[in-house]
Amino acid sequence: MHMRRKRIRHLSVVLAAVIMVLAAKPVWATSISDLERQKQEMEQKKKEADAKKAEEQQRYNNASGKVNSIQSEVDEVAEEIEEVDAALVETLASVDLIEEDIAKKKDQIEETTKEYEEAQAVEAQQYESMKLRIKFMYEKGDTNYLQLLLESQNFSDMVNKAEYVEKLYEYDRRLLEEYKIARETVAALKQKLEDEMAELQAQEHELMEEKASLEAILEEKKRTYENYEVQLAQAKQEAAIYKANIKKQNDEIRKLESEVAKKQSEIDAAKKAEEEARKAQELALQNEAAQSSSKSSSSDSSSSQGSSSSSKSYASASSYSGTSGKGQQIANYACQFIGNPYVSGGTSLTQGADCSGFVWRVYSDFGYSVPRTSYSLRSAGTGVSYSEAQPGDIMCYAGHVGIYIGNGQIVHASTPRSGIKITHATYKEILSVRRIV
Repeated sequence: MHMRRKRIRHLSVVLAAVIMVLAAKPVWATSISDLERQKQEMEQKKKEADAKKAEEQQRYNNASGKVNSIQSEVDEVAEEIEEVDAALVETLASVDLIEEDIAKKKDQIEETTKEYEEAQAVEAQQYESMKLRIKFMYEKGDTNYLQLLLESQNFSDMVNKAEYVEKLYEYDRRLLEEYKIARETVAALKQKLEDEMAELQAQEHELMEEKASLEAILEEKKRTYENYEVQLAQAKQEAAIYKANIKKQNDEIRKLESEVAKKQSEIDAAKKAEEEARKAQELALQNEAAQSSSKSSSSDSSSSQGSSSSSKSYASASSYSGTSGKGQQIANYACQFIGNPYVSGGTSLTQGADCSGFVWRVYSDFGYSVPRTSYSLRSAGTGVSYSEAQPGDIMCYAGHVGIYIGNGQIVHASTPRSGIKITHATYKEILSVRRIV
């Protein structure tokens, strides 16, 4: 009877302990649930922040593209302004030369006009003299000529006087003819100079019209240039705002990541406390009922062991030193991150990066400073041809970059869908190949 009572008392104690374990509501259960809910809320906020950052990144990329496009137009208009300005300078120089020629022609015309007037005066004077002689002869009549001949001393004298009269006429006609030729020559020269003057004035008129046209074009180009300058300033301002928003989103994402990690630490700590409490209770049950609690303790212990997940490990950049050439080291190092995600604006080789962020981080790990954007990377280092490309060189495409690994292939952060992967280097047009090392 005593043994029976003792066995009943022992069973009662065990049953009471089991009921206490099952009925009690441990504080850590609620705490873990709340912590996991808070963690899920933070993770949801992080997803929203990532989405917002992706939107801001897209806006920034669009604004950067707009900046580049407007800058190209600004440069093109600036070149056109230089060309028009050069043409205007040349036209003004031509106008100056034409004006000098016109001034010279005016002087020549004035001088020739004087010579022409003098020739006219001499011709008129000679003409008047000849008319007087002819008038005198005609007024005296033929008897005077006859008398002049009859008064001759001899036949020889008569012949001489007849020849004299004839020579006098001949002299008058010849002299008059010479003056007429001189006057006509001067008149022809004057006409030629006036024609040349008219031609120079026509050229001057055309050049002045060309000058006016070039000045109008130049003013229009300057207005266009100023308009593009305003647009460029606005586009740069927009890009700066989007960049600031991205920085703000990055700060918020890092803050949320820190809070999520902290909350995970709290959850892990709460689970650990829960596990230790369970083990303490199980130990108490084992002290009361060794046989019953040993199985339960063994079962609880086995079920409470968390499965550990193995994570991929990566070799550091320094571990590749000396294995091969520096470019090959960079290519080999970059390839170990194949399969990791693409994240717009990211620079993490494990958590995610975009194309330029991937290149920037790989080179940074080897101690090289390269530009952060794909556009700026086009002018980094030294340009080489694709036929000369070596592992480690940067392949530049329109809005994209990758690292050449040899055998006509590149490793790059491709798209959000495919992440970091290997692709044929000629899968799209190569704009340039840049060598950093």
